[in-house]
Amino acid sequence: MRQIEITENDSGQRLDKFLSKRFKNLPQALMYKYIRTKYIKVNGKKCEISTRLNKGDILTLYIKDEFFQEIPEEYDFLKAPVKLDIIYEDGNILLLNKKPGLLVHPDDTYHFDSLIARVQHYLYDKREYDPEKENSFAPALVNRIDRNTGGIVIAAKNAETLRIMNRKLRDRELEKLYLCIALGSFKKKEGLLVDYLEKNEKQNRVYISDKPTAESKTIKTKYKVLSEKNGLSLVEVDLLTGRTHQIRAHFAYIGHPLLGDGKYGKNEVNRKMGFKYQALYSYKLNFRFTTDSGILEYLNNKSFTAPDVWFTSYFND
Repeated sequence: MRQIEITENDSGQRLDKFLSKRFKNLPQALMYKYIRTKYIKVNGKKCEISTRLNKGDILTLYIKDEFFQEIPEEYDFLKAPVKLDIIYEDGNILLLNKKPGLLVHPDDTYHFDSLIARVQHYLYDKREYDPEKENSFAPALVNRIDRNTGGIVIAAKNAETLRIMNRKLRDRELEKLYLCIALGSFKKKEGLLVDYLEKNEKQNRVYISDKPTAESKTIKTKYKVLSEKNGLSLVEVDLLTGRTHQIRAHFAYIGHPLLGDGKYGKNEVNRKMGFKYQALYSYKLNFRFTTDSGILEYLNNKSFTAPDVWFTSYFND
């Protein structure tokens, strides 16, 4: 028999969600059986899968020791460099300026370096994150950016911040603006593009159409041309929907692919211009809260801009 005390970062979760995070090698069916047969109790009483946990609750577990994970000799995130470009930081969040080429989360090519690993290493060194004191939480990223795209990424230092930010992102109370260089001159210097996107998982590619299909999703891309030079356009983009590769594929679909984009763009132009990465940057973040923001209310109406977007200097000459 073992007991676990629910901490602030664990509170508010359903029991089954907490157990899935805490005991990663505990089969779900067995977990449900343990709850049903009272091998898992909350505050000494029978509980349900949907029981909400509160700070200070005591979980009593009559489960096999094999399901309690051993503390590793070294955490993988400590192998990542502590190299972060921090735009803003407080006790709840980090706003990070991610450079093109860096993964935000591990993938099949992962070699212990990603933005989230760097964040966890940084907070570990600051003694703001200690995995041994956490039951189910680890600092996490709120939004994602493609490996070869740069821009502002939000990291949550605690579970309450992560819950609030995820809700704000879903409800579009976070305004994320992008800058990009597109090929050609736009006939309409600003507008709203509305089409349909279908994702091909095997190809890691999306396809755009002006007609919906059973598998497609609506996409809305608002844009404004800021500057033009030598057949290129500097464009500000507001994503009204956030689909995979949306800006890159949508602009390519209307005949204005992004400079440097090897998947949807023109490689002969990319090589000629010497662009290794797509000229796309999530450069501005505006907090526009319209509902309760809890511990993050102080961020309402604040704006943050990434300094020195690497490709904008082309239009300053």
